[in-house]
Amino acid sequence: MGTLGLVPELPEVAALAEFLTERAVGHAVARVDVAAISVLKTYDPPLTALGGLTLTSVGRHGKFLDLDCDGLHLVIHLARAGWLRWRDSQPTAPPRPGSGPLALRVHLDDGSGFDLTEAGTRKRLAVYCVRDPAEVPGIARLGPDPLEPEFTVEALGRLLDEAGRAQVKGVLRDQSVIAGIGNAYSDEVLHVAKLSPFKPASNLTAPERERLHAAIVDTLTDAIERSRGLAAGDLKAEKKIGLRVHGRAGQPCPVCGDTVREVSFADSALQYCPTCQTGGQVLADRRLSKLLR
Repeated sequence: MGTLGLVPELPEVAALAEFLTERAVGHAVARVDVAAISVLKTYDPPLTALGGLTLTSVGRHGKFLDLDCDGLHLVIHLARAGWLRWRDSQPTAPPRPGSGPLALRVHLDDGSGFDLTEAGTRKRLAVYCVRDPAEVPGIARLGPDPLEPEFTVEALGRLLDEAGRAQVKGVLRDQSVIAGIGNAYSDEVLHVAKLSPFKPASNLTAPERERLHAAIVDTLTDAIERSRGLAAGDLKAEKKIGLRVHGRAGQPCPVCGDTVREVSFADSALQYCPTCQTGGQVLADRRLSKLLR
């Protein structure tokens, strides 16, 4: 499913955590094979320390998966092109280093397990073996989780005020501000909230802040519900089907029928509906478009 090019974000990582909870929790780790040494970001304790430990729980911190093995944590960040592929029966022979997209293979005591793979040449998939998830720098920097009760309209308002003139699209994607939202769901949230991606964060009115908060919570919750119960291999396809504007440039907006437009950047792109979000203004180029105030 990695060919869809959709980066795993909070809903997909939450669904993977639930999937692994059902399939893997209660099993012992038989061994871990590393096929790409670049994926490993920590060395103490070594991955071999996981051998024989029981997987007691699987959780999530933003976009990070956290596998608790008797108090030792295998933390995974899938980055832009990584994915987790479950196997009911893992190959017993160790993988050859550098062969294909395989980066790491986890074997469980019943012969099942999962592979971590990464497509493309830009290798950003990251694996950490730590005693405390807070030792992972990316987790230590995370902002509040948008699905926690503490993430209120008032809390979001404070974050927007602190962001100042930064564009709301970038604020939503900043993991140190709000944990778990990436390029795709920030597009979806802004479409639901009827906000321009380029609007300065601190300029949002009280009603706009309320709409944005509701859009964040509802969009992420709905995506998690759609993913619930799906096999790991089906999650990206479900994500693509459920998107309203992201990745749908040139197609009709499902709300108003206007054409979904795109603004390209160096290494990504955003999609939006002019009628729903920018008062009909087409934002043809980020450098030439005026911010909506």
